Amino acid sequence: MNPHQDITRNRSLTVAVSAALCVAASLLVSLADAADPPAAPPPGSPGLFVGAAPLAAALDAAKAKSTDLALASVGVTNQYSIHEVYRGKSAPPAVHPGWTELHFILEGSATFVTGGTIKGSGPGAIIEGGVSQKIAKGDAVIVPANTPHWYQTVDGSVTYLEVRFRAPSP
Repeated sequence: MNPHQDITRNRSLTVAVSAALCVAASLLVSLADAADPPAAPPPGSPGLFVGAAPLAAALDAAKAKSTDLALASVGVTNQYSIHEVYRGKSAPPAVHPGWTELHFILEGSATFVTGGTIKGSGPGAIIEGGVSQKIAKGDAVIVPANTPHWYQTVDGSVTYLEVRFRAPSP
């Protein structure tokens, strides 16, 4: 298999895994803002569906409230959190203890930094010693649990599927 076929196969696998998580989560859309998210559906539960139109409408409604950051929840449980995310500009770095994330870029481009150490707090915070990567439509980034990450620059806007899931205990 040539390198291009490997990349295509890996992207297809990433999309398939993301889609499977989205389908499993869609029943929980109305519970996305709950303080204590519900338990994930048990194995063997029927697959569920979130249509493109309601998801797009939810993201459009969120963008109408803020052009900097908007979320459309696909599903949130105690085991995963899935959102379509729109960013109109960079934001301070973040770290999510115990959660691994997949960011699959749907539209736009940005410079994404992972690893290193967060220095400062609030709007002036940065990551020192991280790895900077230009990302664009079709790219995928996996951010391990407890890893600082940062959309350092956003080129106009970037929209991505964020799949956050509990990392197993070591």
